[in-house]
Amino acid sequence: MNYTQNQKIMSINERTLVIGIDIAKEVQYARAFDYRGIELGKVISFENTAAGFKVFADWIKSLANQKQKNNIVVGLEPTGHYWFNLGNFLKELRVKLVLVNPYHVKRIKELDDNSQTKNDSKDPKTIAKLVIDGRYFEPYIPEGIYSDLRIAMDIREGISKNLNKIKNKVTQWIDKYFPEFNHVFGDWEGKAALITLKEFPTPEKVLSTSVQQIVVAWRKEVKRAVGFNRATKLVEVAKISIGIKEGLRMGERDLIVNLEQYDLYSRQLEQLELEIKELALQIPGAKEILTIKGVGIITAAGFIAEVGDIKRFTHPSQIQKLAGLNLIENSSGKHKGKTGISKRGRSRLRALLFRVMMPLVAKNPEFKMLHEHYKNRKYNPLKKKQSLILLCCKLIRILYAIMVKQVEYNPQNLIKDISLLQLREAA
Repeated sequence: MNYTQNQKIMSINERTLVIGIDIAKEVQYARAFDYRGIELGKVISFENTAAGFKVFADWIKSLANQKQKNNIVVGLEPTGHYWFNLGNFLKELRVKLVLVNPYHVKRIKELDDNSQTKNDSKDPKTIAKLVIDGRYFEPYIPEGIYSDLRIAMDIREGISKNLNKIKNKVTQWIDKYFPEFNHVFGDWEGKAALITLKEFPTPEKVLSTSVQQIVVAWRKEVKRAVGFNRATKLVEVAKISIGIKEGLRMGERDLIVNLEQYDLYSRQLEQLELEIKELALQIPGAKEILTIKGVGIITAAGFIAEVGDIKRFTHPSQIQKLAGLNLIENSSGKHKGKTGISKRGRSRLRALLFRVMMPLVAKNPEFKMLHEHYKNRKYNPLKKKQSLILLCCKLIRILYAIMVKQVEYNPQNLIKDISLLQLREAA
């Protein structure tokens, strides 16, 4: 995590064999170079199978022995998920794996032949040259419980996206076929509303059912808060409904399919979140994170899933950079450009921090005070979004300290920071 580019360059020496690989779904291409960029041997292709990996491993071993190299570095461009299997294979072989930025590969590959052409044998050379120049990063591959938690959060995101799509479809259906439904029920996800959508979803079905029958259907699952008044109102709005009356048969079929998917995704999400909680609470420091008012178990689990083992970081600024929240500035000569955030890093971590910050500045007293101070201070007041970015970085430092020291959150420490800032401003 702490390598500078100079240290990376110095780690590539005369005893180093640098391998550049162009990753694909079925066939990979690899080329070997020494620390000066001189090619060693011919390009090799191997399949993305156990037999193909063995061919690649034998080629590396043979070349290393032949050229008397005892330090092997394999560089590749992270193309989707296709590199995961090879990455795990190299990890088992204890061969150092590094990744290069795909954008860098695209920009650099024209240097050799002044051509924008792309082919499978050209990219490995470009990748190897970037490795030799120290323009690479070492990937973090979560292990054990951290791997399980990251996968669980990936699954949760997928289920949540599908669930939101279904919710939008049901809302759209109601607006088309029974728009007055919303005058009776504030939220169609309530128990009585769901029973209504399943039993008598259209105005025609409501009108063919008596008020007594509607109440009986509701009270099978809902014992309180619904009764004759609401059932009567449902019948009344059904009489004057402006909903579409054509294609009702297949319209109802569409709703049934969507509600079945809604029930499925809701059950899956509920079960998964129980498993996420179980996993997260096994990690040192996770329980202590929950002492922050406004931070729940899913937020804590999401942060840990994105960051991984907190011990691999020596300073919270490294996590800030991982989230793409490090500041950048475009300046030239007398011109000073606007300062912004890099947005280069784990976008999911950055999004998680912003999502949790919104309720924090609304309900957490300390964060609310700090947010107001940043926006209204006398010198250099910040805009709302700028303040939120600064608070996200503050939250990273707090979470880092809590997890490393395994201590509960102390709001007084943040209040002291606010008081100190106010004193400095007054001085």
